[in-house]
Amino acid sequence: MKVPSNIKEKILGNPIIDYKIRSNSVNSILSDMANSGGFESKNLSVGVEILRKMEKDTRCTKFLSFVGSIISTGVRGIIRDMLKEKMFDCVITTCGALDHDIARANAKYYSGDLRMDDRVLLKKNVHRLGNVLVPQRSYGPQIEEKVQSCLKTLYYDKGVRDLSTYVLNELIGSTLDESSFLYWAHRNKIPVIVPGIVDGAVGSQLWFFHQQHSDFKINVLSDETKLSDLVYNAKKSGAFMIGGGISKHHTLWWNQFRGGLEYAVYITTSSEWDGSLSGALVAEAISWGKVKDMALQTTIHGEATILLPYIHAALIASPT
Repeated sequence: MKVPSNIKEKILGNPIIDYKIRSNSVNSILSDMANSGGFESKNLSVGVEILRKMEKDTRCTKFLSFVGSIISTGVRGIIRDMLKEKMFDCVITTCGALDHDIARANAKYYSGDLRMDDRVLLKKNVHRLGNVLVPQRSYGPQIEEKVQSCLKTLYYDKGVRDLSTYVLNELIGSTLDESSFLYWAHRNKIPVIVPGIVDGAVGSQLWFFHQQHSDFKINVLSDETKLSDLVYNAKKSGAFMIGGGISKHHTLWWNQFRGGLEYAVYITTSSEWDGSLSGALVAEAISWGKVKDMALQTTIHGEATILLPYIHAALIASPT
């Protein structure tokens, strides 16, 4: 069967162009990615362009979601700087992100190796998170001291008995240094919402406090009211979602109530064949009404600690 020439022209409209690195400009390289035919490099180029448009759209309420593990790495500095630069209006993340942010504001983590002997590490009182080494003294004791201090301030000094996660995170952020993403969220009045607050060290400290103060409660429905206000007051909405799980889903879930996101960029290492939320492409969310059918959207398959430095560098660089 002969394909009409006009159809051929539409399909074959964008020839592959080889890279020609002309400078050390991140924008120059990403621009080449758009026409490279590279399997994920094109998605990266498209994703950066969507984020640029989202950032410039003053009518857009912007959500940032991310998984906790990346805060154990140097990418914490990129999350911090994006909030310092007020690129986003709301953060949705996991309890682990709070754990690592608090711990690293007060102690050191170390670079290790994925193939280290965990039995040896156990004997040396060192936790391993991938190739990140977390001395026990840098983790549990730091989080316990900080969270218990903040809870006592809320309970005894301010008389708080019913507490949302974003109010808790605002107070914790006010006590941390400028290396912390929670500090800059506090400074710039960006709510940090943690729907799975009990799933981590901070959550355990909340439970321990409750054992001695039975009238103290975490009210996650107050967080939902905050999200409701943000979503229903948004003229447009967009999201940069780094990793899947509850932080990604909660971002998509709430935006369905306003008809879906207008901008959506998602980074994942998961595959879609098992039906998981983490593996689901952003496009799948269109069928649920969580992303608009005409949205600017893409999924980038890749590891966040590799991709985020380039993405952030491109967003803050002058256009080529």
